[in-house]
Amino acid sequence: MEDQISRGLEGVAVAETRLSYIDGAAGELVIGGFPVEELAPNATYEESVFLLLYDRLPDAEELAPNATYEESVFLLLHDRLPDADELDAFRADLAARRGVGDKVRHVLRQAAEEDKPAMDALRMGVAAANLGHDDGGDADPEAHARRAIAVLPTIVATYWRYRQGKDPVEPREDLRHAANYLYMLTGEEPGDAAVRGLETYLNSVVDHGLNASTFSARVVVSTESDLVSAATAAVGTLKGPLHGGAPGPALEMLREVHESGDPEGYVREKLDAGERLMGFGHRVYRTRDPRAGVLEAAAERFYGADGDTDFFGTVRSFEDIAVNLLAEHKPGRTLETNVEFYTAVLLDGVDIPKELFTTTFAISRVGGWMAHALEQREDNRLIRPVSRYVGDTGRSWTPAEER
Repeated sequence: MEDQISRGLEGVAVAETRLSYIDGAAGELVIGGFPVEELAPNATYEESVFLLLYDRLPDAEELAPNATYEESVFLLLHDRLPDADELDAFRADLAARRGVGDKVRHVLRQAAEEDKPAMDALRMGVAAANLGHDDGGDADPEAHARRAIAVLPTIVATYWRYRQGKDPVEPREDLRHAANYLYMLTGEEPGDAAVRGLETYLNSVVDHGLNASTFSARVVVSTESDLVSAATAAVGTLKGPLHGGAPGPALEMLREVHESGDPEGYVREKLDAGERLMGFGHRVYRTRDPRAGVLEAAAERFYGADGDTDFFGTVRSFEDIAVNLLAEHKPGRTLETNVEFYTAVLLDGVDIPKELFTTTFAISRVGGWMAHALEQREDNRLIRPVSRYVGDTGRSWTPAEER
């Protein structure tokens, strides 16, 4: 076994999990037993029926989402959906854990003043999140998990407010997780359409198998370290552009294409130059990323309500052209639309600054990180792979004066 090398651990199963399942060939993602299309607020069919019955599209209140982010997190933590009372209690518990103290704000203010990237600020904030906060000791690991889930939006929003030269906005316990994040960024209570769009995004990416950042979290916990350390390591892993850094460049690409009015010319120029198209291709999926379909429907709903249908039309046209030309230029490779393509479109639509796209990803995925960390604790074994030595042997030491 030690003679077999699987670079990047590709195809190597190192854990059993009940949290999520990916079928890359079929393009399927199951989270907590639910297809992502059912768990996330994807209501395209229901909207179509409503339109036929009432000759108009429903508003956010008339067509409620399937799940809130809090329900998705409860599902991952407890392997079932909460009843109404449990959901109220869970929301209240998370809301009570949102605040950060002056010491954490000082760290984030310093990061903003030094123009540190948002992911650096998030890493610093997560590592410092328990300064001035009574975390209840080590007796209740789930309490630590809930703290990490609750506090990430506050860290990101506090940093961003400082970057804008503004004072932080205190979290509100009466707002749901997604709405409170949008509120803390601007100081204004968000509209239903924006909350619905962000909720869809958070549910769609809350967990995704044993990806790099999730694996980092499990490795840390396998040493019997704490959950804050696991979250910090996961954030550091997510910072890498091969994992969480593509939505921003994807948005820039789409805005450039929209302004040029020539999607096909743009794609051909990039492919002829051997450059990569952001938002296409995935390490696991050999077909269209199922999360792309969920986010596409959410973006269509949002842009249709917002009136900016021209930009969304460019996005759809670009996707079709890009997929066809990628197949033409790279025969034998399957480079379909991935989650980052419509992430860029949707998050931009709900007014998340592109500098915060990856940190917003973390705000969702921390739910998965913490669920995996707790799962690792349940039946732990230190994660310790082996390597194959390829260096020299039999060397003899030579004193410095004789070299």
